[in-house]
Amino acid sequence: MHRTLQPPIPRTQLTGHVAPFHTATSPFFITPDELAFFEQLGHHLLSFYQAANQLYIDSFQGHQPCFVAEYLDFGKPESVVEYGRMNRFRQSLPGVIRPDLILTEDGMIATELDSIPGGIGLTSNMSQSFPDESLIGGINGMRDGFARMIRSLDVGARHAAPLHNPLLAIVVSEESKDYRSEMDYLGEALNEIGLQTFVLEPSEILFTEDGLWVNQGEERVRIDILYRFFELFDLKNIPKAELILYAAKKKQVVLTPPPKPQLEEKLLFALFHHPVLKSFWQGHLGDETVSVLRKLFPKTWILDPRPIPPHAIIPDLVIGDFPVSRFLDLKHLSQKERHFVIKPSGFSEMAWGSRGVLVGHDLSEEAFGAGIEMALNSFYKTPHILQEFHKGRQVETEYQDLRSSPSDKGGLEGVLRMKGRARLSPYYFVERNTPILSGILATICPLDKKLIHGMSDAVMMPCAVSNVGGPLAAPNQ
Repeated sequence: MHRTLQPPIPRTQLTGHVAPFHTATSPFFITPDELAFFEQLGHHLLSFYQAANQLYIDSFQGHQPCFVAEYLDFGKPESVVEYGRMNRFRQSLPGVIRPDLILTEDGMIATELDSIPGGIGLTSNMSQSFPDESLIGGINGMRDGFARMIRSLDVGARHAAPLHNPLLAIVVSEESKDYRSEMDYLGEALNEIGLQTFVLEPSEILFTEDGLWVNQGEERVRIDILYRFFELFDLKNIPKAELILYAAKKKQVVLTPPPKPQLEEKLLFALFHHPVLKSFWQGHLGDETVSVLRKLFPKTWILDPRPIPPHAIIPDLVIGDFPVSRFLDLKHLSQKERHFVIKPSGFSEMAWGSRGVLVGHDLSEEAFGAGIEMALNSFYKTPHILQEFHKGRQVETEYQDLRSSPSDKGGLEGVLRMKGRARLSPYYFVERNTPILSGILATICPLDKKLIHGMSDAVMMPCAVSNVGGPLAAPNQ
């Protein structure tokens, strides 16, 4: 049996301390049509990653506009850029794809794509509490999907064919330590189905000229696949990071996701909407995928301070009836006009966990203007994006607050009902170029919160499919 965490954890680094989420009393229900949408969405997103990967290659080789690689390389050390361009990793893509989708009155809107997401172990653990046949992916979907992804990787020249049971190391950095407990849980679950897994700190890895190793009791065993649960911006703080990358470069270990920071940038949404690149996306994605992603990806702009000619405007950025030609002109928008979000694009310690996000209409005019100036001034070091804000629709959920006794809550046996807004995070594990939907994590935050993330007030639960709509059901897509 799997070890059950009581209550399910981990916490993110959003409040500065570790505390449980609220625990839902039932899954979050979606309709069969919505499930069909999610199942197809994985293929569209994998196609997007493939096309974005090719766009970057074509750009730095001079076959597509040079501004693409320029944007994607800003702020990154030369060594990181070099790894991202190596032939060794040329066609390598992330094995995990997780979009964050906000439920709105008009459908679903993606706030970002994450290829190193938390929540895998958490969703797997939570699923054990809802042994329902309708659970998306089933109660073991997350564990089995992750295992299939790992087992499908080609371990390279040391073996004639991919190993059915390679030795896996899940390496969790100090920056990501709040996720360590859920990775420990995932590691235990993988070991129980025969996939030998070690969950390690970077310092626990042993290096020789032959590869990477880990101590197993009195013996030393060789790592076949290293799952990178650390961000590339943090490499300078990660012990043995250079040795890990060297081993991957020499094909002594399979590193997933690959060290390709260009695929971890939020500004990819802006490039997707860029009119100069329209024919590229159309040619590589086709009509159906382009149509789906245009509805899914909100309008996004790269906050570039460089001047444009007097007769030019920023494409699609219109306030009222007036097209915008300078981002600085946004500083004095009214609150009603400030329905935008400012985010660091990716290669930054502020680019995850909603820590660097500014919501325009939640700020004063002065604060929003300062945010615009900050983003423009940091352009060459940390590019930021401007993104349309889409308000989530209202949903309801029931939960138990395990941090308080039932008598404190005024509800039957501590069960409370909360109105909020929902984010759905489907997890796709890529097995031999096929993305497989293995679970969906729902996060519901109170109505007074502008951003939806894993805060201490959030209610989190896995998703299930229901033929009957209801107060917990997501809206039709």
